[in-house]
Amino acid sequence: MIPTSLDQLLARSSTLLLQGPMGPFFWRLRNTLVDHGQQVHKVNFNAGDDHFYDGPGVTHFRDPASAWGDCLDELLQRHAVDAVVLFGQNRWMHETAIQRARARQVDVFVFEEGYVRPDYVTLELGGVNAESRIPRDPQFYRDWVPQVIPAPRPTRQQFSVVADISMTYAWAERHGRKAYPHYKHHRDLGPVSEGLRWVRGGYRKWKNHFAEAAMLPYLSAPDQHKRYFLVPLQVYNDSQIRCYSPYDHVAGFIEHVMDSFAAHAPQDKLLVLKHHPLDRPYNDYRQLIERLADQHGIAGRVHYLHDQHLPTLLQHAAGVVTVNSTTGLQSLYHRTPVITLGDSVYDVPGLVHTGELADFWQDPGTVDVDLFHRYRAYLVWETQLNASFYGETPGLPSYTETSRRWAASKGKPSAPAQAATWPSSTLPTLK
Repeated sequence: MIPTSLDQLLARSSTLLLQGPMGPFFWRLRNTLVDHGQQVHKVNFNAGDDHFYDGPGVTHFRDPASAWGDCLDELLQRHAVDAVVLFGQNRWMHETAIQRARARQVDVFVFEEGYVRPDYVTLELGGVNAESRIPRDPQFYRDWVPQVIPAPRPTRQQFSVVADISMTYAWAERHGRKAYPHYKHHRDLGPVSEGLRWVRGGYRKWKNHFAEAAMLPYLSAPDQHKRYFLVPLQVYNDSQIRCYSPYDHVAGFIEHVMDSFAAHAPQDKLLVLKHHPLDRPYNDYRQLIERLADQHGIAGRVHYLHDQHLPTLLQHAAGVVTVNSTTGLQSLYHRTPVITLGDSVYDVPGLVHTGELADFWQDPGTVDVDLFHRYRAYLVWETQLNASFYGETPGLPSYTETSRRWAASKGKPSAPAQAATWPSSTLPTLK
């Protein structure tokens, strides 16, 4: 299936690719665009970019950041660009690019991790997450006629591949710094430290597997069903926290949630905080959580988990508290109520709890299942590409592939009816 956003991108004639995710994904995208007759140009900002994309049409930006805006204007004009494509809308070069492109009425297409997991990535025209153009009016989805949405094909993303790409990118960036003397990455990319972090992450995964072996049976037992609130943590450098929430960092979110839980949650409820798997190499919040639990006298009611089966946790949770993680959408799939404490793409009245966190502990409410299925179907139809940045990309079509518009014309079952046919492979797992 080709989402509407990719249909729109394929209709352009001259595309400028900026910084993409680590790895070969933007090179594969480039090949798809060229197959569809486009002129494709690329800007690389460091030697890590060069390692995974170094072919025809590449501009190597080696100047100070202050020169980037004028360089971009010249590229847009010289190549008659009618589409700019990027990953990470809040990176410094992309914030400038979005402003300059819009001033020239050039469309910007933004990639991000999938709203729906696994086997999808997000592509939107204009912006993602809080900047998304996805409607927030619940009536829109109640009136929308759902389309046929086939199950995605597996993308086979693996932890070992992600780690290898990350370390390879870091090594290439480090060894090519003389060629890009002014570049500053949005996080530390020291190759030795980056490699050691991923080794540490692998050790923590192994260690937690044994240390937490009893936790999933405990939390999924009948006595704990709907007794605990789940708090899925986001990665430490997630721009959705820095730019679209009241928190400066994940630790601030943890403190707020635990303070509120201690003050307002019923005494028989538990709080379960789950670490983000991709943050495993970088952070561990155990000391902070234990200190706050002792401070509030709730140590026996708080659990900190790592690599547990997320769908099972969601099925048994009384509710989910998140900043704006896409785990919230996974929770709604399992009919578990959600409250978002930041701006999110699924902050639709009737879909998530719109009251205060203090009230959510007492009465999280219920999920409007029909509204959710309609919302999810629209989200996939418009924005979800069957691909992985670090695995396979079955959703990147060849020129001869039949548009999914034609396939959809053969039948339009309701979204709730379609939901019954979604295979287990489409159930969201780890973010």
